[in-house]
Amino acid sequence: MKIVVTGGAGFIGSHLCERLISEGHSVTTIDDLTTGSISNLANLEGNKDFNLVVGSILDSDGLHSLIQNVDYVFHLAAAVGVFNIVNNPLASMLTNIRGTENVLEAANASKIPVFLASSSEVYGKNTSDSLKESDDRILGSPVKLRWSYSEAKAIDESLAYAYHVEKKLETRIVRFFNTVGPRQLGAYGMVVPRFVKAALTNEPITIYGNGNQTRCFGHIYDVIDAVMAVAFADNTVGKVINIGNNSEISMNGLAQKIIKETGSSSDIVYVPYEEAYGQGFEDMERRVPNIDLINELVGWTPKRDLSTIIADISAEMKRLA
Repeated sequence: MKIVVTGGAGFIGSHLCERLISEGHSVTTIDDLTTGSISNLANLEGNKDFNLVVGSILDSDGLHSLIQNVDYVFHLAAAVGVFNIVNNPLASMLTNIRGTENVLEAANASKIPVFLASSSEVYGKNTSDSLKESDDRILGSPVKLRWSYSEAKAIDESLAYAYHVEKKLETRIVRFFNTVGPRQLGAYGMVVPRFVKAALTNEPITIYGNGNQTRCFGHIYDVIDAVMAVAFADNTVGKVINIGNNSEISMNGLAQKIIKETGSSSDIVYVPYEEAYGQGFEDMERRVPNIDLINELVGWTPKRDLSTIIADISAEMKRLA
């Protein structure tokens, strides 16, 4: 197939491009390199079936020409990371909403199937034991810009679903829970690479808040397996599907585990949310995915645990040091 991946120079996008190429597809990616990096695509350099276009999904005309003659579109381009969203809310919302409008409009013009990457952020402050795709969203005030990413991704989902219902466009929507692994940067607030980097250099590991908040972390290789399974299955069209690992750990437990497994002498220090993100910042206490639907539809379950994630990130950081 001839495939376009938006945001292909990013963390998840670059791994997806590699998988698609390895399975015999021809891939073009468009990325403005704001948070992505050409270095993420080093393994594809010189590959005749891969092409990188440095450009923006805000360029509607450019997208139309890029998408009109392909077989499939993976839309992963987005402003990402809590720090980035809080510090650049207008640019982030513009990219995440108007950019998605442009992708869907261009794909619909030629009836090209679209795979939309959404986020567990849409659930907001819902702390249910196991978040199902149909569960309610619980959000803070619109003037708390922390929630602008959640709002934008929810609008993206509504747009994609509306195109499916009204225009009969073949769309699939997935909500990524915390996805981690090699190539992910801690610079945008991603907690596991940030903790591992500090541990490897025996520097203090900084936890925001009291550390009792919990998350679940999925290995990028498992996540790409899930993406491929969902993207090319007939029974996933028009559905919203969680992708994540449902093994839960607190930030305190994560820091302690990373210190132990890397043999680090790092101390753990605590910084109030307000100091890290600004006055009035809100976080969610827990976020655990229900992954029954993806298992039921395509038989996927995660295979790699947190120890494997830590080991793989550590190995790459040591290699690049």
